[in-house]
Amino acid sequence: MAVTAPNRTKRRGLTVSIGLNVVLLLLVCGLVLYAFMLNVDLGDVKRRLSKEVEVRQQTERYLIETRNQLTQSLREIEQLKAQLAYKENDYQAAVSAKPPLPVVVGFRSSMLGKGLVAMIENNSDRYLTVMLTVRNPTLSTAKRFKLDLEPRSSLDFGHLEGWQFVSGDEVALYNDEFGALRLTVP
Repeated sequence: MAVTAPNRTKRRGLTVSIGLNVVLLLLVCGLVLYAFMLNVDLGDVKRRLSKEVEVRQQTERYLIETRNQLTQSLREIEQLKAQLAYKENDYQAAVSAKPPLPVVVGFRSSMLGKGLVAMIENNSDRYLTVMLTVRNPTLSTAKRFKLDLEPRSSLDFGHLEGWQFVSGDEVALYNDEFGALRLTVP
């Protein structure tokens, strides 16, 4: 049997139609796959964006909290400064209200030839315990000594007692009941 021309055309049309349908089916499958991949990527981007928003909110909360702590700390610092200024004024007033220390300090050359000797004289009628602080600014050395002074007496203090005085030394005598006596060795 011979195949006629219209049958051939029908077969060819059917083959082309099936081929086009397969191509369209593949194209639709490809588009569905592409849409699925876009959806997955979109979900991933949404998750990352959500995390970034959450991190930013946490950072903003932390920043606000830190600012509040800083403001509170600055307030506390200002209050402490005010209290310190008040205390310093009280201290200055208390120190200026104290009578002067009834002690006279002079210096002479050491008999043994080593530096100077301080002659500390108590001019009061009572026993005095004083703290003697000596500082050499050149050598950056300092020392403290406790001295018991008898009434109306004099005490020599030099290298044998623990300090060799030289010109420029800073000397201070302290007693709780009297104002401090400060001087520099001539």
